[in-house]
Amino acid sequence: MADMQAGIGPFLGVFLLAHGWQSGLIGSVMTIGGVAGMVMTGPAGALIDATSHKRSYVVIPGACTVLASAVILLSQHFWLVAASQVATAVAGAAIGPAVNGITLGIVRQAGFNRQVGHNQAFNHAGNVVGAGLSGLLGWMFGLPAVFWLAAVFGILSIVSVLTIPADAIDNRAARGMKEGKTADKASGYRVLVECKPLLVLAAALAMFHLGNAAMLPLYGLAVVAEKHGDPASFVAVTIVVAQSVMIVVSLIAMRMAEKEGLWLVMLISFLALPIRGLTAAFLISHWGVYPVQILDGIGAGLQSVAVPGLVARILNGTGRVNVGQGAVMTAQGLGASLSPAIGGWLAQEIGYSAMFMILGSFALGSVALWLGFASLLKHACAAPAQKVSTVPPVGAAA
Repeated sequence: MADMQAGIGPFLGVFLLAHGWQSGLIGSVMTIGGVAGMVMTGPAGALIDATSHKRSYVVIPGACTVLASAVILLSQHFWLVAASQVATAVAGAAIGPAVNGITLGIVRQAGFNRQVGHNQAFNHAGNVVGAGLSGLLGWMFGLPAVFWLAAVFGILSIVSVLTIPADAIDNRAARGMKEGKTADKASGYRVLVECKPLLVLAAALAMFHLGNAAMLPLYGLAVVAEKHGDPASFVAVTIVVAQSVMIVVSLIAMRMAEKEGLWLVMLISFLALPIRGLTAAFLISHWGVYPVQILDGIGAGLQSVAVPGLVARILNGTGRVNVGQGAVMTAQGLGASLSPAIGGWLAQEIGYSAMFMILGSFALGSVALWLGFASLLKHACAAPAQKVSTVPPVGAAA
């Protein structure tokens, strides 16, 4: 599933570059897909909260991944590529909330942080294997082999999720209802705009992903444009390095969440991006990928555990955990959808080095928010031993 969710993303840019596309146009088509995914994450989360067939929200994205890979192989026409990215993004919008909902439904609130840490460690390990295979097959058979591999992963994901027994998922727990109660109702959707910690988290993540989302594909383009490496194998290395670091970092984040709470975890993740932007600006070479992607692994690896756990904790008892996950993903998507277009056009106009420094600076806004609202956020981010249950209710309207 990890490889299906990542899809062909980083390889798409070098594939289109090889077919004569310019960086600005590549960034634009990625942005179209990002906007589509952003729009759908909230509704997808609401559907996952409401449905008792949560596994289907992984099965359908798997089918969409297969179709999207086929479309890009058949034609590189702008609007067909854009349509495939829209399909992939819409499908992907459901995967995060669906997996988190299934996890919460199986292990309940008490075991959620630890299980998310394990999930993300396996997720990143899967991405390492997928990237390694993509690089090998791309080197041996060309970039089209990467698209076929994405299709295979989509099929395998469908099979794997169907092995989870439907009755193993407690649908009330999966949406964040209070445990031990059966007559309570879910809070109204206004809970999403009344919860200040959730709003601050969403804004900070939006700024972070405005800078972060385009870093990997554009760094790959920068190095390939300078003829410092084979496109498929180099992009594979960028993924393998970051995802290998994320395996370790996600387990560290799990331990930190249990002992120190999530506030420090998130702060460290935000600080990694400005350093990464400066590093990328001055190390556009085949060996520069290692420090650049190690920093990516630190930032993204910490957030992969901290964000789902924090949203589940903030909205516990509201029955809106998955739509809350979707809302936060929408904020992330808002930044991420604009990032490739901004980065692509900046690279085309002022060069890659200046572009990387500008993208990295966006996370300084995230740091400012996190520090400015520290007194509010530290209470919501407190470790379980520090009376997590005392987080104030964020809404109870039916």
